[in-house]
Amino acid sequence: MFTRKSKCWFVELVSKIGFGKGAALAVPPGAAIDAALAAAGQQPDPRQRFLKHAALLCLTGIMAASSTRAAAQALTPAEIKSPDLRALQEKYMQQLEAVGAEIQGHIFPFPFYFSRVLDLELAQQERADQRSLRFDNYGGMTVIELTGNYFGAYSTELVNKSHRALRTFQDVMLPILELEVPAFKNNPDVEGFAMEISHHIRGKMMGMNAERPENLVLALSKDAAVRLVTAKTENDRQAALLDGHFYFNGEPFLLYLSDRAAQEAAEKLDRGDSGAKNSAPANPSSGARSGARTSAPAAPPRDTSPEALAKIQAADQKMIDLVAKELDPQAHFVSYAPPAVIAFRKNAYLEFSVDTTLPATTTGSRYKMAALAFDDHISHLVRPMMAYLKGDLDFDGIAFSTTIHRGEKSGEKSEEKPDSAQASQAVEFFFPTDALRCYEAYDCTGQQLIDQGAVLINGERIGLDLQMAEGSEH
Repeated sequence: MFTRKSKCWFVELVSKIGFGKGAALAVPPGAAIDAALAAAGQQPDPRQRFLKHAALLCLTGIMAASSTRAAAQALTPAEIKSPDLRALQEKYMQQLEAVGAEIQGHIFPFPFYFSRVLDLELAQQERADQRSLRFDNYGGMTVIELTGNYFGAYSTELVNKSHRALRTFQDVMLPILELEVPAFKNNPDVEGFAMEISHHIRGKMMGMNAERPENLVLALSKDAAVRLVTAKTENDRQAALLDGHFYFNGEPFLLYLSDRAAQEAAEKLDRGDSGAKNSAPANPSSGARSGARTSAPAAPPRDTSPEALAKIQAADQKMIDLVAKELDPQAHFVSYAPPAVIAFRKNAYLEFSVDTTLPATTTGSRYKMAALAFDDHISHLVRPMMAYLKGDLDFDGIAFSTTIHRGEKSGEKSEEKPDSAQASQAVEFFFPTDALRCYEAYDCTGQQLIDQGAVLINGERIGLDLQMAEGSEH
């Protein structure tokens, strides 16, 4: 089966090297091969006939793949929220689509897809929206930005973090820039270029083989981007790259194009540290106090007005809809209460309403019901959901609002009213993003996740100890 980025490597290889010595074989389609041989008084070579059919099969596969992948890679202007950026998207839509088609036609070492969402599995990606080329703002610059998923996987045992970043930069990011920059370098409305790309890593996690994504972000001013793609030497490329911003899984990262460049930078840093120590003030405590006074100010409080929450919701609606669609079979989302961004304790949470059904024989207090709902249902949704929520989010965390029911016992009459002990419980779990990422990476337990968040039963906040609650009957 041909994918968008696959090619008929066998036909290309054989057509280049031929069968034995002499000129490379040309492979015209259809009966042209046999006609040419007949005109020369020769019988068709079975090897050439094989190549003919291979070429036709390859061409058919490419045409079929192209027909399903020919959609534009740029967002429509209507999907851009900012009026100024929407106007630019509309003004340069044709150029964006042309660049998107060139990127789509480039042969990457492994499949690459434009995507609205990072870190999708390949099966999810093939069904997801594959448009992401757009005008955006980054650090005060108007940039051409794209988001994409690269399905190359690196072994964590064989390839370290720096080399993984370098390989994806060289194989994906740089070729994209080499197509983008020439098309927009003379455009006065474009001030820079940005992209966010995910790749995969394979390694041991808790003693088990596992594959998971990593995210890279690159942002360059137009001047730095032009210098990068036109540089003649590695030093020039390195200088241009260091003038931009590079992030690895959301953390600032210095990307070096060779081990030699990294070693030279480390030596310069060591010399700088040595000089700083020699010139340190005689009274270190005063320096420490001065440093404390000049620390970065606290972040401003979150705007949780209805207008601000609605803006967050609108900006992330595509992603929210994808999560709701993909995870519904295991989450049991409540159809009449779609996901919504809500305010809680001066923060914005993306809340999902779900139904939790416990075994009919379950007995115990409301605390036990809440603990079982977390262990048996909610906790199993965190990692699949966080797979869709990578990078910097517009909200502060995820909330799960669940109504806990008990299943009916065998032979139980539906008209019998449950007593108070059997009544449904409304439980809300609020989890900050940092705690969710900690749990997702297996660095936090379920209890630690709950302790960093908040739990409400029937609207009242409680302290929930999972082990104690599940071990109690009252």
